[in-house]
Amino acid sequence: MLNRVTGLGLTGTAGDAELDEIDAFFRLHGVRYAVALSPFAPTEIGGRLQARGFEYGYAWAKFRRGVEDPEPVPTELRVEAVTDGVLFGAVVTAAYEMPATGAAWFASLPEREGWHCFVAFDGDEPAGAGALFVRGSVGWLGVAGTAPEHRRKGAQNAIMATRIRRGRELGVTTLTTETGELVEDRPSNSYRNILRTGFELRYVRPNLVSPDRPAATGPVDASPRPTSR
Repeated sequence: MLNRVTGLGLTGTAGDAELDEIDAFFRLHGVRYAVALSPFAPTEIGGRLQARGFEYGYAWAKFRRGVEDPEPVPTELRVEAVTDGVLFGAVVTAAYEMPATGAAWFASLPEREGWHCFVAFDGDEPAGAGALFVRGSVGWLGVAGTAPEHRRKGAQNAIMATRIRRGRELGVTTLTTETGELVEDRPSNSYRNILRTGFELRYVRPNLVSPDRPAATGPVDASPRPTSR
């Protein structure tokens, strides 16, 4: 989910040199990665990645809605905008069961331009979190999760409604978000919550996952170089 490539091919087809450069970077760090293919990218890129050993993995469903209020969902939790990035990061890492060190990745979000972060509280205890990123008239809802012990209390519906209202206050007219595609053997709570709050499915974006192979042990040239676009 975190080691990924986005935007590939949006300025033209990706040449072999560009694909080699991407692969060298991730091999240098010893991790597998995914390439998220936009529907606006050349369709041939998927086939070329498959020829390199990539396989289609868990895809992301992309949604869009306006800024009208969603149907209210009863909850005893309260949602507050936060500037405490440490608290926000701790909730997000707990929600995704990430290592505690990952909290620092999210802690700076409230300080960054365009970002608005929210935490749902059960009494004084943080239960869930979610962020809104705004650029112009478009807002993106993401970085959302609920701590395992607080699930099924309505945290995400409440945080979603709060972010929608905040987006409208900031002049947003279109909101987007995403979650994993609807698959029988995977959880679908997030998918249902998104539909419940008035989002409509726009498309499913595939993720091609790199082959599992040993990390590079010798020198690898991962420096940027000119590519044809």
